[in-house]
Amino acid sequence: MQQKEFLNLVMPFRDKLYRMAKRLLISKEEAEDATQEILLKLWSKSESMSTYKSVEAFAMTMTKNFCLDRLKSKQAGNLKLVHSNYKDEQTALQRQLEAKDSVNWVERIMDQLPEQQKMVLQLRDVEDYDFDEICELLDMKPTAVRVTLSRARKTVREKLMQKHRYGIA
Repeated sequence: MQQKEFLNLVMPFRDKLYRMAKRLLISKEEAEDATQEILLKLWSKSESMSTYKSVEAFAMTMTKNFCLDRLKSKQAGNLKLVHSNYKDEQTALQRQLEAKDSVNWVERIMDQLPEQQKMVLQLRDVEDYDFDEICELLDMKPTAVRVTLSRARKTVREKLMQKHRYGIA
């Protein structure tokens, strides 16, 4: 496989790899490193890529496994949560601050979820994967994916409601 062919194949889903890595590793720098590492691994397997049914699914699985290994290693230290994706110039400053605060709270709550719930919620609600793709990526049955997603959403919703109701009885 030539470099141009490889880039045409991999670049469309490169951002998804980064977002998955960022969700799992939290740190922007760690996610960038992980994404670059996965792209290098994909390049080393470029000759055998035609044998894969879905290169994107293979790459997402590699990213998930790489990030989980990274988290288990001693290199995963103090990682700071930074969210810079939310920008809306039309709303008032107060609403911007409230929205940013809510996004930060949702991210904090998601980070406290069990790994499987975190990954399913990330893939479905953030990356917009369909259930079949999630089943394939995480090697889960459709029922298990739906139950895991439901539990993750319920936990996020309950903890966010607790946060917003704090001090109001």
